[in-house]
Amino acid sequence: MPDAVVIGAGPNGLVAANLLADAGWSVEVVEEQPEPGGAVRHDRGVDPAFVNDLFSSFYPLAAASPVLASLRLQDHGLAWSHAPSVLAHPLTDGSCAVLDRNVDATAASLDAFDPADGDAWRRLHDVWEGLRPDLLDALFTPFPPVRATARLARRLRAAGGLRMARSLVLPVRRLGEEEFRGEGGRLLLAGNALHADLAPESSGSGGFGWLMAMLGQTYGFPVPAGGSGALTSALVRRLESLGGRVRCGQRVERVVVRGGRAVGVRTAAGDAVPARRAVLADVSVPALYGELVEPEHLPAQVLEDLRRFQWDFATFKVDWALDGPVPWRTGQAAGAGTVHLADGMDELTRFAAQIAMRQVPDRPFVIFGQMTTSDAGRSPRGTESAWAYTHIPHEIRADAGDEGITGDWTAKDRELMADRVERQVERFAPGFRDLIRARRVLAPPTLEAMDGNLVGGAINGGTTAMHQQLVFRPLPGTGRPETPVRGLYLASSGAHPGGGVHGAPGANAARAALRRNVPPGLARAQRLLARRDRTGTRR
Repeated sequence: MPDAVVIGAGPNGLVAANLLADAGWSVEVVEEQPEPGGAVRHDRGVDPAFVNDLFSSFYPLAAASPVLASLRLQDHGLAWSHAPSVLAHPLTDGSCAVLDRNVDATAASLDAFDPADGDAWRRLHDVWEGLRPDLLDALFTPFPPVRATARLARRLRAAGGLRMARSLVLPVRRLGEEEFRGEGGRLLLAGNALHADLAPESSGSGGFGWLMAMLGQTYGFPVPAGGSGALTSALVRRLESLGGRVRCGQRVERVVVRGGRAVGVRTAAGDAVPARRAVLADVSVPALYGELVEPEHLPAQVLEDLRRFQWDFATFKVDWALDGPVPWRTGQAAGAGTVHLADGMDELTRFAAQIAMRQVPDRPFVIFGQMTTSDAGRSPRGTESAWAYTHIPHEIRADAGDEGITGDWTAKDRELMADRVERQVERFAPGFRDLIRARRVLAPPTLEAMDGNLVGGAINGGTTAMHQQLVFRPLPGTGRPETPVRGLYLASSGAHPGGGVHGAPGANAARAALRRNVPPGLARAQRLLARRDRTGTRR
């Protein structure tokens, strides 16, 4: 009998399993799909000569994550690769904002929009450098991050206190207007905010856009050399080196609860997998509380709050094998790993408003990935492995493009939407469609079928909006990995701090399980040691 069973072999589940194994626990990971990785996988399904990431591709949060750094995955085969520049946001007039790991290069790009904007970017970067250590500590530790928050509060006072806090909760449109005279800096912030489901007018979108932009400034948007699944392979190899086991093709149907405690899981095939100490669930919040745990084991308030749980936007993705580099209208976009495609702030607002009205956007905001530019081994020399995704409503009432896309995602719907995405790329890269050797369309139902956590194509485990963050994530009054069932821990992006490949939810769940299983005498000794470390004295 293993000490712990982990449901789901996505990055959070594998991080949790590794940390438990580091502590000497025996661990078994049970995964529904035929291979591990969750939304961190690649294949050659578009063209055999091309590597395409199935879901996520660029990992600034992984590069910044102290959780992943502590695992030393480079010792297990992981290598990172970077595009020449991080991100570009071209406009149809030929201008282009570029985010580069060199802050002076970023500033020079923004000076082309207004001579004062390079210095404005440097000021925002200076604030980031002052806050970065404690901000990342607060982000990647369990809620509430008391000590990190106290240190962060002191740094915030030094950075302007309430004025800086005000800036971070602003809508990104307003933050951009206050900080920049030209459109370039505003677009770098707003495009990054829309990696989540945060419209330019959403409270807190300014802080999120600033965070993502500054992560890119410092760490870049790196990719695993060879394909996103290389990150998964490193996690699996590390776990197996410690004696852990990953079982794929096994769908968990139920968390087994006895006497108010999770004691294992049961698979759809009827197999029982017992757990001596803990069950950790790298699954969505509705799946855990609405399917895997029987209602009689949950408080009525949890079930009531579950009705109010909000998903982030649905996602539509297209993968391509291209016979040549993308013919961008502006050459500055050619060296960027990630390219944002929307012709100005108003077009971003229009896109988000159409989603809010449950319409399929007619000019979708497209996040475009140039994977061979980022990692030369992804396709033959002179070609490009590429993808793009955009957001759409979960429930579709109308098609703003008047082409009759219904949201049933029949073959007709999929082809119409893929063509619309390609037309948006063509606006900024005339001749793009002539280079397409092959394409693959991944509509929301396809994404969900390949990873059950991506419900309706939602990629962040729930909305990033303020009403479902911190103490409200995943449900009001929670914010920690512990659940109402003893010995059961939420280890997915549904938990604080949310989506992105950084491993924090898995790490938080593993540490909570370890704390709850420390013998009383040892727990007291650990508390005394921690107190001595803080005060420098013995007690």
